[in-house]
Amino acid sequence: MTNFSLSYLDIGIMVGYAILIIAYGLYHGKRKNSEEYFLAGRNMVWPIVGISLFAANISSSTLVGLASSAYETDTHVFNYEWLAAVVLIFFAIFFLPFYLKSKVYTMPEFLERRYDQRSRYYFSFITIVGNVLIDTAAGLYVGNIVLKLMFPEIPGAVIIIVLAFAAAAYTIPGGLNSVIQTEVVQAILLILGSCLITYYAFAEVGGWSGLIAGLDAKAAAGEFVQEKSGIMLKSAEEVLSLVRPANDDFMPWTGLLFGAPILGFYFWANNQFMVQRVLGAKDLNHGRWGALFAGLLKLPVLFIMVLPGTCAILMFADLDLSSMNYALPDGSICQDLADCPNATYPLLLFNLLPTGALGLVLAGLLAAMMSSVSATFNSASTLVTMDFVRKLRPEMTSQQLVRAGQITTLVLVVLASAWAPQIEKFGSLWEYLQDILSYIAPPVAATFILGLFWKRATGTGSIACLLFGFVFSIFAVLSKTFDWVEPLNNMHFLHRTFFLFMASILVNFLVSLGTKVASADQIEQYTWKKQMFIEETEELKALPWYKNYRYLSIGLLILTALLVGYFW
Repeated sequence: MTNFSLSYLDIGIMVGYAILIIAYGLYHGKRKNSEEYFLAGRNMVWPIVGISLFAANISSSTLVGLASSAYETDTHVFNYEWLAAVVLIFFAIFFLPFYLKSKVYTMPEFLERRYDQRSRYYFSFITIVGNVLIDTAAGLYVGNIVLKLMFPEIPGAVIIIVLAFAAAAYTIPGGLNSVIQTEVVQAILLILGSCLITYYAFAEVGGWSGLIAGLDAKAAAGEFVQEKSGIMLKSAEEVLSLVRPANDDFMPWTGLLFGAPILGFYFWANNQFMVQRVLGAKDLNHGRWGALFAGLLKLPVLFIMVLPGTCAILMFADLDLSSMNYALPDGSICQDLADCPNATYPLLLFNLLPTGALGLVLAGLLAAMMSSVSATFNSASTLVTMDFVRKLRPEMTSQQLVRAGQITTLVLVVLASAWAPQIEKFGSLWEYLQDILSYIAPPVAATFILGLFWKRATGTGSIACLLFGFVFSIFAVLSKTFDWVEPLNNMHFLHRTFFLFMASILVNFLVSLGTKVASADQIEQYTWKKQMFIEETEELKALPWYKNYRYLSIGLLILTALLVGYFW
């Protein structure tokens, strides 16, 4: 079955939800001053912080990416999810106190406090470009995939533009508080919808035992997961294993150990798109509790978002998709899921869900798209306004800065809408997201980590590190046509991430040793010291154990270890 038509009830639910969520976002808008508009007044409590982080991360692009990667490469795509819990613990312990104490609006602003203006402007520019190319465009692309299946007669460019302006409809007037308040509602709907899909998917394959038996039967018959790429279908034990051999194409254990944490650290601890939510926390404890809560919410993703894609191996591997008329980048029509793995999630929706439930879950999917797109619009406009406009025009009032942020958001809508159609040329959405991050993340993570833990790191070392990463990335992209750099082109992107990270650390280290040391104030306020841990220990003694973030962190680590251990 490849019928992607909707009943009037489903369409009514989707339209009704879109209208309500825009109205809800406008109602909760805060724009009296720049702090309210860009950081929701710095008054968010921990459940809102945590759910907002989760919703912004588990966007429509992540939903589609997780399902397609689970179909193509088994469940070890979940490694990114449980690693997030570990990274968020590290973030809450070491970085968050400095971010909140400094009262910064943006991550580039923090780099200026620790280093100098050069690092701030460069990182701000790179982050803005990343927001447009990665987060915003990917969200619009996913919305286009789903709606194009339902309304093939509507040009993809029109769908993308409508989706972009729908997300901007409450982001431009309301700012971060509108974004966060709508994210909370959408996260709840997203989780409920994912649970529904999981229920019907497992019912279709005969439950957990049926999934295992079906995978083992296909393996015994010598069938293939992806006939086009020649990847042999493995036994259930191999398919459900999170840790893979060192020569694995998708995630070798060496890449999981050394490369994936760097991508996770950049995404959760350095990316304005995510950190901006925690910057709006009412105090350090609420910021830490919210970050840990987001890490906890990431663990069930295996069951409600990854494993349905694994079930698709049994349900859709032999399905003829030519009737859906889905055009590939070369102009040909998708024949099976090996051609267009990004269609895995839409197939799960339309083949499994009954009328009414389908409309509700599609509303959740589009809500997730609007959530991620609106969040990136807001974070990018914050960067442009606070890192460039305010610096160039320091005399501007708080209201004028808000207006500048609103105009910036409108410009970003146009840019992201123009780039989104290009993503299809990269094949898998997950491949697109990870490949770009493998170039952007390492030098940034190196700069932040070295700056926090090494007093001798200097501003010149920081900008040298960042520019080295930029030059390397340009060289790597251009060199894809040169045979003499074949080892670089063939290197797994997680291995490349690690080596670029280590090279960036080395550049920062060597240049810092040869340049003027940072000021005493920079070192005192923006580098971690053992004395901070001792003083914090005394402060935490006044809190009950369930409010002590250290106990909560240990509990989250134990839960993560048990889950990973079971699926090892």
